[in-house]
Amino acid sequence: MKWIRQKKEKGDKAEQLAADYLSGQGYRIVERNFRCKLGEIDLIARDGEDLVFVEVRSRFSRNSPNPAYSVDFRKQKKIAQVAELYLVKHFRQMPPARFDVVLVTLEDGSIEHIPNAFAAEGTGFYM
Repeated sequence: MKWIRQKKEKGDKAEQLAADYLSGQGYRIVERNFRCKLGEIDLIARDGEDLVFVEVRSRFSRNSPNPAYSVDFRKQKKIAQVAELYLVKHFRQMPPARFDVVLVTLEDGSIEHIPNAFAAEGTGFYM
């Protein structure tokens, strides 16, 4: 059980660092940890008119495997499905939207931001 708590703490810290970074870049955080029966989206933000669905991934050090590889096609599809549900629930007219990935290295707090990291095929909107 201790490792589960540590994993959650690590994830929470990475999400906070990502939110702080995006806010510093002019994004406005709209929601954190949006959950539904299909899954979760870490951060939802506004970048100008764009609604941005953000997947946050972390690693301890630069020597750790790159967490970007864990956002595979299956994960992208799940994120897109949750995003579609969010859009239907919150908007009558769909805003421009996209998917970003933020990679956080916890050892030194470095951030890598990948805007438009993937497209949402089959969700009714394309980034």
